[in-house]
Amino acid sequence: MIHKYSDVVSIDNLLLAWREFVRGKHNRKDVQEFSLRLMNNILALHEELTQQLYSHSAYHAFRISDPKPRQIHKATVRDRIVHRAIYRILYPYFHQRFIYDSYSCRLGKGTHKAVKRFVIKTAKLSRNDTKVVWVLKCDIRKFFASIDQEILLGLLKKQVPDQNIIWLIEKIIHSFNSGVSGKGLPLGNLTSQLFSNIYLNELDQFVKHILKAKHYLRYADDFVILSRDKDYLLEMTPKIADFLSEQLKLELHPDKVFLQTIASGVDFLGWVNFLKHRVLRTATKRRMFKRLQNNSNQEVVNSYLGLLKWGNGRKLSIKIISLKTSTPILL
Repeated sequence: MIHKYSDVVSIDNLLLAWREFVRGKHNRKDVQEFSLRLMNNILALHEELTQQLYSHSAYHAFRISDPKPRQIHKATVRDRIVHRAIYRILYPYFHQRFIYDSYSCRLGKGTHKAVKRFVIKTAKLSRNDTKVVWVLKCDIRKFFASIDQEILLGLLKKQVPDQNIIWLIEKIIHSFNSGVSGKGLPLGNLTSQLFSNIYLNELDQFVKHILKAKHYLRYADDFVILSRDKDYLLEMTPKIADFLSEQLKLELHPDKVFLQTIASGVDFLGWVNFLKHRVLRTATKRRMFKRLQNNSNQEVVNSYLGLLKWGNGRKLSIKIISLKTSTPILL
């Protein structure tokens, strides 16, 4: 597949990017202002991009707790249309090159698919609970803030031959500064989701094809490797740490590297996973009930009831329903 700059900046692609971007955002003031002169704005953006006069605007920064505090950087509507225009052209190409067991920010993937795959792998390795399965669980320290922008650009240049696309990508990557020059991607950009997967695809390929790990799964900067051989996993840890440091200028979070058996319960993607069941993480449970106390509308209730169907959450579901109906139920 040949990526062409003309495809990215075409009026058709910009309009399709707008239609995808605007879903669920019609009531937002900045979106309404842009839509008042939609075609004029799209044509002006197309002209800037075609003539390579485009420059990225500043971000609006704010903090959220989801669940831990995060700094979100919101780009202007105009810039977010450009992000989506790039994403629409590049994502299908890179999606095909990612490993199967990479689950974050990919169509047809997600946390539920990752947890389901984790369960399948543990069942296979344990041979119906007749073998001990060890799980190495790791987390990358300050991942988004630590991404090296020049390394990322180097990876993109290997896959994207059109220098005009690279010019536009550079504009987006260099529009953000995490506080350390040349480091970081903004949480909030659609392109950041794709670029972060391209960055960590290097780790995926290393673990799968150099270290020959058969049972490896990654969701964003959390990843696990499963094996019946504890010593094998112990040997893997420094090799992964060295690769991250030398090739990607990243480091494992020293407090979030665990090696434990599945029988003892492995905390992965919000669930404590055992061989034949899973329970909601205690912190997730507390956060859920705290939110329900402040906002118990039906949409929020339904979202949590839907979440609990993915694990052993029957008692919690009954408790949520009792809170909604104000009918006390003892558990």
